[in-house]
Amino acid sequence: MNIYRQRVRPRTFAMALLICSAQLSCLSVEVSGAETVFPAEHWQTKAPAELGLSAALLDEVATALGSRGCVIKDGYVVKTWGSQSEKSDVFSSAKPVLSTLLFFAIQEGKVRSVDQPIADFGWDLLPKDRTMKFRHLASMTSGYARPEEPGQAWAYNDYAIQLYQKTLFDKVFQGVPEEVFHDPQRFGALGLEDRFSFRKSNRRMIASVRDFARIAWLWLNHGRWGDKQLLPAAYFDEYMHPSVPKDLPVSVDAATNDYLGIGSYGGESKHGSNFGAGIYGFNWWFNDTGRDHMDRRTWPDAPPDAFMSLGHRGNCSLIIPSLKLVVVAAEADWGQIEPGKSDCVMNERLKLIVAAATPAATPDQ
Repeated sequence: MNIYRQRVRPRTFAMALLICSAQLSCLSVEVSGAETVFPAEHWQTKAPAELGLSAALLDEVATALGSRGCVIKDGYVVKTWGSQSEKSDVFSSAKPVLSTLLFFAIQEGKVRSVDQPIADFGWDLLPKDRTMKFRHLASMTSGYARPEEPGQAWAYNDYAIQLYQKTLFDKVFQGVPEEVFHDPQRFGALGLEDRFSFRKSNRRMIASVRDFARIAWLWLNHGRWGDKQLLPAAYFDEYMHPSVPKDLPVSVDAATNDYLGIGSYGGESKHGSNFGAGIYGFNWWFNDTGRDHMDRRTWPDAPPDAFMSLGHRGNCSLIIPSLKLVVVAAEADWGQIEPGKSDCVMNERLKLIVAAATPAATPDQ
């Protein structure tokens, strides 16, 4: 029978198109997967020039930042300096890791959504705080220990972060932090070489730069790890952006009211930076315009999609999805966040990193 002369029924033809479309879709996923590299037991390495980076400028990055760090491009380590296995307190860079743990809790059905009230987990909150949600804790707008109600003001608030971590570990997962964290269905799936540890006093995280880079690489890849979507990409599509309104005021000056007696994650209930409006969300700092710099991005010389974790004593990470680039450096000279200022140290560091990662910068290699 000549198949080209067969009459194809409309329903059969439509089904064939659907099957063909599905096959092409699977092929696209496989091709996309082949373009993205994930570390196994160890990170793979490549020379900077192989991936279009400037080795000379990466040397300048390492010298400028100092201490220890690593640069990941396309899933390969292209530059390291200092000890890669040494572990230390990452300070506030741990905060977006808590938000990642929240995503695992939602995926596992332990938390309904980022908008579930904290009061649902047994905390005896003041009447003004009973509308507090996980979203507020992840955006520094919770109002805990401050005069304002949730969502009414920004305050870089380490008492609220202590409430965040205690809710996750003690109320949601109800387990020892190390065991909760390294569960093979959670961060254990990343194959951390040195593993995270937790301070007994406040449960701040202790990690190596090469392990923290795996957390950053998970975010850059929207929750995907290898051939598995470890966390739904929709979480990252929605929350990998600023979540604090640009016009939100800073909390008024007032004494800390830690009425739950939970203590601090390290700092005060209002300290550090007042620049969160418009550029902060789920404990990351984003390259956007904000309340105090409406016509300039946080880091004018970095791509708009750049974002960072900022920790005390220069424990920071940088993620630039458009360049498929991650930089992690501990106890390094990143400078301070001064949004909108081209001549500040932090912007200069990012400008140098971007130059090192831009193909136009590599003819001299």
